Amino acid sequence: MSDAWRGPGAWDPQVPPAEAAWGQPGWGEPGWGEPGWQSGPAYQEYQAQQVQPGHPGHPSHPSHPSHPQQHAYPSQPVYRAPQPQTQPQPQPQPQPQPTHQAMSQADLADLADSADRVDVARAPAPEVPAGGRKAARPARVAEGADGAERAGEASEAGAGEGRRGRRRAAAARAARREPNPRHRRSGLVKFVAFCAAAAAGSMLLLRGNEALDRLASPTVPDSAASAPAAVADAPDPGRVLQVIAHPDDDLYFMNPDLRYSISAGHPVTSVYLTSGEADGINAVAAKEATTRPDKPAYAEARQNGIRAAYAKMATGDRSSPWKRSVVPTKGGGHAEVDVLVAKPQVTLVWLQLREAGTVYDDAPNSLHGLWDGRIPRLESMLASGTPVKQKFSYTKDQVVQTLVGILEEYRPTTVRSQDPTPGRYPDTKRYTDHQDHFYGSRFVQLATTAYAKDVKDRPHFAVQNYVGYFNGSLPSALDPDEAKEKLDILGTYAWLDKQNHCNSNAGCGDLKVADQPGGNRWSDSINYARGTSTTWLTSDAELGLWAFKVLDGQVAVWHRPGLVGRWKGPDLLPGTGMDPGVSTVTLKDGRIAAFGTRTSFGTKPADYRREVVYVVQKRPGAEEFTEWQSLGTPETADETWTSDISAPAVSVDGAGQLAAYVRDGACTLRGRVQQPDGTWGPWEKYGGADLHGSPVTATDGAGRRMVFAATSKSVVGWGQPKPGTPLGHATATGLPDTTLPLTAQGREGGVRLWFRKPGSGNVRTALITGDGGLKVSQMTDLGGLQGFGSVTASGHVLAGRTAGGQLGSEAGSGRPWERSPLMFVGAPSSTMTGRTLVSLAVVGLDARLYVTSSADDPQAHLAPWQPVGPRNTGP
Repeated sequence: MSDAWRGPGAWDPQVPPAEAAWGQPGWGEPGWGEPGWQSGPAYQEYQAQQVQPGHPGHPSHPSHPSHPQQHAYPSQPVYRAPQPQTQPQPQPQPQPQPTHQAMSQADLADLADSADRVDVARAPAPEVPAGGRKAARPARVAEGADGAERAGEASEAGAGEGRRGRRRAAAARAARREPNPRHRRSGLVKFVAFCAAAAAGSMLLLRGNEALDRLASPTVPDSAASAPAAVADAPDPGRVLQVIAHPDDDLYFMNPDLRYSISAGHPVTSVYLTSGEADGINAVAAKEATTRPDKPAYAEARQNGIRAAYAKMATGDRSSPWKRSVVPTKGGGHAEVDVLVAKPQVTLVWLQLREAGTVYDDAPNSLHGLWDGRIPRLESMLASGTPVKQKFSYTKDQVVQTLVGILEEYRPTTVRSQDPTPGRYPDTKRYTDHQDHFYGSRFVQLATTAYAKDVKDRPHFAVQNYVGYFNGSLPSALDPDEAKEKLDILGTYAWLDKQNHCNSNAGCGDLKVADQPGGNRWSDSINYARGTSTTWLTSDAELGLWAFKVLDGQVAVWHRPGLVGRWKGPDLLPGTGMDPGVSTVTLKDGRIAAFGTRTSFGTKPADYRREVVYVVQKRPGAEEFTEWQSLGTPETADETWTSDISAPAVSVDGAGQLAAYVRDGACTLRGRVQQPDGTWGPWEKYGGADLHGSPVTATDGAGRRMVFAATSKSVVGWGQPKPGTPLGHATATGLPDTTLPLTAQGREGGVRLWFRKPGSGNVRTALITGDGGLKVSQMTDLGGLQGFGSVTASGHVLAGRTAGGQLGSEAGSGRPWERSPLMFVGAPSSTMTGRTLVSLAVVGLDARLYVTSSADDPQAHLAPWQPVGPRNTGP
């Protein structure tokens, strides 16, 4: 560390089995190379694309034999790295036996060598088990991919060794078997393109948990295709930096994410803006009246409690020692920095500014007052035991510069902070959160904006925001075991046993919370304030994939053209101030539109503003987008509702009409609809009450748009009578209470919702139909791995965060949930790629995109995860 921070069937019994099963390896019945293989769904998907202009199979495409600029398809080799030892190892589960038989090596050599070295993803070919052709089917893709590269080594003995020999042998076979090489070449290019697409697009649909135990490397040049496994690109663990207003905000509102990160070995730095001195009384309620106030001592006791809680999370021993030091800050003051000796990747930074001392009431001498300009400087409040001895004060800009210096020092790839725009209670208009919480988070917004703009030699970073006090008014998001673990850590912070394990006269914890260490049910829950959308990954008509996430305050775009193209990105779209969370929608003409919210600051406090914005592709498949266009906000001013709008939910109905919906600060639904001439109507009021989180929207089989939002007790819905018409009135669905957020997708003639059971983490689903009004049916509990947060569903694949912070997935009804080695920020996202593949993506704590896929078949499994782009260590 430098001396100063100055530098640089259960699903639906009425749905046919092919639709009701969940996820899978092969490409349909019968298998490749067998009689009738052309009737399989993947081949039909491939053939359906051949007639489309611009597709590799169309004569207009450069790869087509008739095109003058014919070239080979790019390769997509995949290397697999062992799962990091710090991650929990998934337990092996019984898996179905492979059912695809391999094609002969000679046939694969014939195909590969006759098509200008079409390289496909490679993996060791699995052995064909006893049981013959049917038992070997899932191994077909992996063996075919590998065989296409290595085929012919043992055949054609006189043809020579290596690639040259295989080419000569293939040419000889082609001359003997096909009198018209041009026609044969065209057919081979198409077939090999299909094989490559299948292998690369599904990323080697491996058997069982083998796919979950490994991470694949990003696409590499052909020259690296034979590189040894030692170059495999294991995931970067990522570096987490969280900024909180008070000592304990992290334990109440960011746990269990905090514990997961520490347990997994991620470098974690927690920055505390204020000392949290309150009234200086460190006592339970019964003894407050007889306890002398001592603000420096109470600040020290809270520090001691935090150190004990972190030590217990990291080592199991609350008394594990810390190295404490003083560091000059970029803002001109000093900070205390504590490093856990046994786990030096765990760091605490104490800025020790004065806190407001009140949740709601006016307190000019606070972060709020400094932000608004009512005070020129905010003084320090030094804890009695801190090694920092010199008092200081900060201007608003010095607070920002201090945080920028910390960001420069620790170079995080994930930044966690509290919610900068919580709501107000409709009756009293009081904030739903502590003023220090959200004004502190606004300072983080300014700092990350300055850091992203001014510091070039840094990694990309993602931001995650957390709901604060209002968690206590929402259904519990954690299952009992997770809630107990969280409460146990809070009990350590609260110093329940009152033993002087820290050797401090001030006390070893915060006795103010000892009577009720769980707070107002805060230990039972965790909720993300933003970034919960599961529609940021989407596919286009050419079977390409597009991913949109916010990095560095800008929307980052990753793109894979077609099934076998090379991933590109992240490319940052122009325009800063973007809030976490992007939703995408495909317009009637095939272009993709991306929606989000943007925060602007201005020069005056009243200039702080959030608005809904969107960009659109300039043409289908293009990597160029329009400039950001604003839809404004339904809120009048930040002073009224603290800009508390949700992320937008967007959909296109059967008439091609685009609409965007948000929850406003009054907890009602608002929306704008695009007119036929491209202009937008006003923000309409759709009613509802007690809405929380972000709404979701999808269209049913008749093209009617439905919108849903969660309340603290149930789910409310709206529906169009027919496409192109306004939404109807708010309708109670009768669903039970659910945790945030919801996920919606048009399926089975209606719209299917996914959500979690409170106090459990189990995933539930229900189908809502629109004939004669919204009607709910088929509510089912799908189980899960006791997680929380968003659930994504496409085809037969269901995925979401599990206990432990990793991604859990279910790939088939009745099959066990499986856990991947990835920890991630925000929500996962998935999409159908054509009619036969499911693609799934997350952004890891290293702010890097990871993708996988599965055939949409009842026996498939997720392929190895593929990281996209270079490791995120800086430009």
